[in-house]
Amino acid sequence: MTDAISLEAGVASFLLALSTLFSIVNPVGAALIFAQVTAQNSHAERLELARRIGFYAALIMLAALWAGAPILNFFGVSLAALRIAGGLVVGASAWTLLRAPEAREARKHAEAQEPAGNLAEIAFFPLTLPFTTGPGTIAVAIALGSNRPPAGPESVGFFVGVSLAALVIAAMVRIAYGSADRVVSLIGPGRARVLGRLSAFLLLCVGTQIFLNGVVDVLGPLLAGRKS
Repeated sequence: MTDAISLEAGVASFLLALSTLFSIVNPVGAALIFAQVTAQNSHAERLELARRIGFYAALIMLAALWAGAPILNFFGVSLAALRIAGGLVVGASAWTLLRAPEAREARKHAEAQEPAGNLAEIAFFPLTLPFTTGPGTIAVAIALGSNRPPAGPESVGFFVGVSLAALVIAAMVRIAYGSADRVVSLIGPGRARVLGRLSAFLLLCVGTQIFLNGVVDVLGPLLAGRKS
């Protein structure tokens, strides 16, 4: 029974985190910009950059998922407040993506256009942080981490699920960036924007759900107290 609960929680958490992180990272759309800003690099250099960026992105997302909420709790931020704030941040990011995806593309392009250095340096900054997994992705990951259930089988399944989702997104980033030329020829900017808008709407729904979970955490005990 315990294993079944853990598995169910893990699958649900994996699907939620996968869709949410995919919406904010958008590996396909980011690959289009990656192809532009690395146009002067050789194919071998692009593959090396993609490998490093995928690795760094995995570390950043896992750190935010696992440690973000506990660190904020340590400084006195309650789980309910974190869920409410996280839901608002996720919802605001999604609303921006829905209304003006071109503005986000321009900002990401500007973030990636930093002075060139060796591959190891530019792979982390600016191509991983802030271009691929910037403040928005970190905020979303922390919000997801704050949505964890209480300690128990569900909690184990939750952290396994969200961690696997982060690794899958990092693998998508590595594949999309490593195949950036093919992504450009197959998808193109127009289709990438359509995919981005669909993902943004899903992200808005996720942010709303996280926000509502926080509101329930705050109002639940108050309503229960009145009834008693």
